[in-house]
Amino acid sequence: MERHSVGGPGAGVGPGAAAEALTARATVDEQGTVTGWSAGAEDLLGYVPAQILGRPALVLLAEEPAADDLPSFADLPRWHGMLVLRHRDGRRLEVKVLALHRTSYAGVRDWFVVSAPSSSRPRSDDDVLALRGFLDSPFCATSVHDKDLRFRRSNQGSTGALGLSDDDLRGLRLSEVVDDPSIGEVERLMRRTLATGEPQYMENHARGPGEAREHAWSIHLYRLEDEDGGALGVAVTGHDMTEQFWARKRLQLIAEAGRRIGSTLDVTRTAQELAEVAVPDLADFISVDMLTSFDGGGVAHAVEAVAGHGSSRAAGAGHPLVLRRVAHRSVYEGTPEAVVAPGEVDEYPDGSPPVESLRSGRAVLHQVSEPAIAEWVAQDPLRTARIRDFGFHSAMTVPLSARGTTLGVAVFARHRDPDPFQRDDLVLAEELAARAAVAIDNALRYTRERGTAVTLQRSLLPQSMPEQAAVEVASRYLPAGARAGVGGDWFDVIPLSGARVALVVGDVVGHGIHASATMGRLRTAVRTLADIDLPPDELLTHLDDLVARLATEAEVAAEAQAAGGSGTAGDVTMGGPATGGVAAASLAPGDVGATCLYAVYDPVSRRCTLARAGHPLPVVVNPDGTADLLDLPAGPPLGLGGLPFEALETELPEGSLLALYTDGLVESRDDGVDDGVTRLRQVLAAPAVSLEALCDKVLTAVLPERPADDVALLVARPRALGADQVATWDVAPDPSAVAEARKNALCQLERWGLNDAAFVTELVVSELVTNAIRHAEPPVRLRLIHDRTLLCEVSDASSTAPHMRRARTYDEGGRGLLLVAQLTQRWGTRPTAMGKTIWTEQAIEPAPA
Repeated sequence: MERHSVGGPGAGVGPGAAAEALTARATVDEQGTVTGWSAGAEDLLGYVPAQILGRPALVLLAEEPAADDLPSFADLPRWHGMLVLRHRDGRRLEVKVLALHRTSYAGVRDWFVVSAPSSSRPRSDDDVLALRGFLDSPFCATSVHDKDLRFRRSNQGSTGALGLSDDDLRGLRLSEVVDDPSIGEVERLMRRTLATGEPQYMENHARGPGEAREHAWSIHLYRLEDEDGGALGVAVTGHDMTEQFWARKRLQLIAEAGRRIGSTLDVTRTAQELAEVAVPDLADFISVDMLTSFDGGGVAHAVEAVAGHGSSRAAGAGHPLVLRRVAHRSVYEGTPEAVVAPGEVDEYPDGSPPVESLRSGRAVLHQVSEPAIAEWVAQDPLRTARIRDFGFHSAMTVPLSARGTTLGVAVFARHRDPDPFQRDDLVLAEELAARAAVAIDNALRYTRERGTAVTLQRSLLPQSMPEQAAVEVASRYLPAGARAGVGGDWFDVIPLSGARVALVVGDVVGHGIHASATMGRLRTAVRTLADIDLPPDELLTHLDDLVARLATEAEVAAEAQAAGGSGTAGDVTMGGPATGGVAAASLAPGDVGATCLYAVYDPVSRRCTLARAGHPLPVVVNPDGTADLLDLPAGPPLGLGGLPFEALETELPEGSLLALYTDGLVESRDDGVDDGVTRLRQVLAAPAVSLEALCDKVLTAVLPERPADDVALLVARPRALGADQVATWDVAPDPSAVAEARKNALCQLERWGLNDAAFVTELVVSELVTNAIRHAEPPVRLRLIHDRTLLCEVSDASSTAPHMRRARTYDEGGRGLLLVAQLTQRWGTRPTAMGKTIWTEQAIEPAPA
């Protein structure tokens, strides 16, 4: 260990230190070795540093203290007491010692031992010195009172606070000097202290004589006693804690602002939260005005337009600036000071304090007597009257700015509180306004994003139901609330060949524009796959592959973005409350998943085939009014890949009802999914005048007050085609059977009154039946369906699909399907369990009455 002398510069006690006794100082390490020695220690014990450094400290003891008298020094921070030391010349010295156990910056522990000079004994002038220290103290206001609570002596701090001399105060009571309600409590505690001898403590707020600002005091009271413990009087000490008190209040207000401002993604509510935090703790009145174009539009619309430009619209020279009042608050009920109601606009002239704050981007402190305010209010008699009637005397104008955009201005004012605003108040107002501005900007950005997502999603959903006769349908779609954001729910009704119809309901994982865009891609894919008449289980398998590819693409894009740096100035993080936080609920770029339920209903057979991919079970309402969950096989959600889907075929009897929905309808924060499904079944089982009315009843009874997710609902009442609307014939696998097929078809058209369709139908039947006999395998079947259109179907046992080809000039064949395509409205092929079906569709004129 480094060994050194303790002393050097600063070891003395003043200019005459060379002629005075020095404090004896030494350092001893944890092993008891002397590592430091001062000149005062040399004077005390006669050892020079070279003679003592590095030796055990025990050699300095004339007698070792009894073990019972010494504590355990290892964890002791300090020790003091008397030690008997031996001088170098052999004399015994009884010395009072103070030892401090300390740790250096390097983490080394040792003892710093000191002893006062022998001349440090009580002096005759010590009492005078103590009295002067008491009387001349300007920082701690102290006064002593007799048993009648009357002033006897007061120090400089007390007389300065009270504004009276010691002679002026003597003989008076505190309540006779200070006219403040809190003084009564002080005197009550003084009496208790005299009676019990127990010290008392209190904090109060009082305004000194002639002072405009109230002070915060920390007051201690203790009894003065004679040598026998008898009460002589009471002493009162007061520490002015005003600055500490207001600093603590400001910190509390900032913490309160962090909890309360920005609890929602609503502009008006956030501005009102700023007003509620500021009044009454900071101001007596506050107004929050936002920049807006003078178009009479809503607050969010106007502010969004300005924020979208990225800069504030400053007033031109001589032209007023139009602001819209978003929120205000007062210490008086009803905010009678306001000259503008929330939602209304007001013009602020060039040069007025709000305009200057907006233009400069700086918060400004004003006194109402300033020329700038006088000139402003002189042009507005109503504002002048409000200032005069309520006694406004101090104001602050603070711009609301976030991410480089000025959104508006907040004006803080005082009239009931006589204290004018200070610079510290201005700093606090800036902090509150900054928090509110960020929350408002988040709300505006969220409003824009959510509006875009809602518009995108609604554009991707069916704008109207397609014409088809298989089912009667009604639907509802509701986007989620502000906190969750728009999701990826969708539904669809797709007409299929053979008078059939497909019903689809799906839900993309997550919320926001990304979820809406993914939903659009999946809906397009479902319609494409449905158009080629894939069975429900096969369709979901293809859709599962698509979602897996989308997820892979999203992961690659996310990795590329992370490698190149992510985040933009437009990113919005939303909390709870405010900032609550809160992150905006949206799907992470690498997460793509969905659930889906796909059903195909055939009105000829009344059979419905369904398959689901992780989607809630549909509800079937039977003709007797009972509502049951249809027990479909549980397929995995889309995107997992490699797992099979199973389809279920069931009959939907006449008078039944089929309800498809997304989980947002039955899930809630308060109740479980089972409770939601139970309520849904109860509502569906109740009679309703129409499907539209039934949808409204479902949303009212089942949907939570504030849904946490999107809701899609599709209700279908299946219809059946009568036996007189369908005609079916088995065709022998012989070319001669083509004529019989034509004859049967023409006779059926005559019975239906569709003679105008006879020519085209005869050609279609001839071509399709001939192709089936020549190129396919038996059995061959011909079917005509009279619905909104005339459907002609030829089925065979071959899985080979026909295709049109371009026939050369002298070819004898190859033109049949081309003629069919030209003469019919639509044509196509669909796979069946036994082979395939070629179908055509013709528009027909209604039969005459």
